[in-house]
Amino acid sequence: MTTHLQVRGLGKSFGATQVLRGVDLDVAEGSLAAVLGPSGCGKTTLLRVVAGFESPDAGSVAVGGRVVAGPGVSVAPEKRRIGVVPQEGALFPHLSVAGNVAFGLPRSARRRPRVEEMLALVGLEGLGARMPAELSGGQQQRVAVARALAPEPALVLLDEPFSALDTGLRAALREDVRTALRATNATAVLVTHDQQEALSVADTVAVMRGGRVVQSGTPAEVYRHPADLQVATFVGEAVVLPAMIRDGLASTVLGPLVVRGSSPEGQRGHVAVRPEQLVIGRDGVGATVRQAAFYGHDALVTLDLERPGSTGGVVTARLHAVRVPPVGTSVRLSVAEAVSFYAAPTRSAGPTG
Repeated sequence: MTTHLQVRGLGKSFGATQVLRGVDLDVAEGSLAAVLGPSGCGKTTLLRVVAGFESPDAGSVAVGGRVVAGPGVSVAPEKRRIGVVPQEGALFPHLSVAGNVAFGLPRSARRRPRVEEMLALVGLEGLGARMPAELSGGQQQRVAVARALAPEPALVLLDEPFSALDTGLRAALREDVRTALRATNATAVLVTHDQQEALSVADTVAVMRGGRVVQSGTPAEVYRHPADLQVATFVGEAVVLPAMIRDGLASTVLGPLVVRGSSPEGQRGHVAVRPEQLVIGRDGVGATVRQAAFYGHDALVTLDLERPGSTGGVVTARLHAVRVPPVGTSVRLSVAEAVSFYAAPTRSAGPTG
């Protein structure tokens, strides 16, 4: 695939506050990239700069090989061929559903067939005559998606479009939206703070922190090989344990663990263990089941280690729901597969003399 959206060295400040600090981002043609990060990390500002609603202080934005923002270049938002799906849908209340979808289409276009095609694509066939006030929140977001896709934009930007919906509806809608994007071969960027959302629907996940993209890769790469300890604990759950490298393994309260990559002998740091890597069986360290939280197909089980050392000795395992031992049960706990090891930061020497 060719790169369809290319962001290079993007910087943006508001007064004395630097919001974007040299952001780089590549999105392949026909793919969906999720920009994931906590509130205040700069992800919405990044989206606004790409859309043309804000001008960058540094760097460039290219869509389909065409530079739309950069030194000496500032293409107006309406001329960038970018569709935007805002957080609340932002439909025109005085226009019907069909009128909203047709709004961005040129007058010369065959509007009615295109509108009907888009409504069918988002599961709203036959509802074109309704007004926005007659729709549920989920239906309004579907209309917003149809409106963004109708003009066949070069790029679609989705700014946390599911955040106002309840959990069940949010999951169903994001799958339908992903299907609609694939059906039109649209290139899209989804901004979200929801890790599950990013991992489940995106082809690429870019994790932002402090105005920078700190890691970008497939959902599996970002989840299984976090770039640092902060990414590990932000993208999914992680059991973080102090560790030291001995004989090529990470020495921890869970025993010696295989680590990804290599680290110098004697190096101190931490390991990040995913809860599903913790296995109850015949081997491993002793532990006692403290409590279990059921989630249908699986459960999060809290265990107290028999030999906690200096760490407190409480860990959380994700187990299949039918294999959860009763509270108070003594078990043996081991770790499946390699873990990520993160060296402790070295202290810089102070001034001398």
